[in-house]
Amino acid sequence: MATQATAQRRFSFLQIAITLQTLTIFLQAVSAGLLLTSPYGETLHSVGARVMYGASVLYVLAAVLAWKPGGGSPRPIWHASGFLVLASVQVVLGIAHIPLVHLPLGVLMFGLSVLALARR
Repeated sequence: MATQATAQRRFSFLQIAITLQTLTIFLQAVSAGLLLTSPYGETLHSVGARVMYGASVLYVLAAVLAWKPGGGSPRPIWHASGFLVLASVQVVLGIAHIPLVHLPLGVLMFGLSVLALARR
C-alpha cells in the first residue's frame, strides 16, 4: 500500500512539472507579444526564458524520480530530455535573435507540452 501511495506522489510531481512547463511556455508567448508592444516586454521575456528553462529541468528531474524507484518505463525521461534539448535550442536562438526559427520552435514546444500534459 505504501508503494502505491509513493507512486501516486511521484505521478503527481510529474504532472505538476509538465503543467508548470506548459504554463511557462504559454507565458513566454504572452511576453513575446509584450516584447513587441511595451518597454518592459524584453525584461519579462528574458526572465520568463529562465523560468521556462528551469521548468524543463524540473520536468527531467520529475521524470527520473518517477522512474527510478518504481522501475517503470524510462519513456517519460526521453520526453523530458527532448524538451530540455528544445528549450536549450530555443534559448540559443533567442539570444542570437533568430525569430525565423525561434517563433515556430516555441509554437512546436507549446503543442508538444500540451500533448504531454494531455497524456498524463
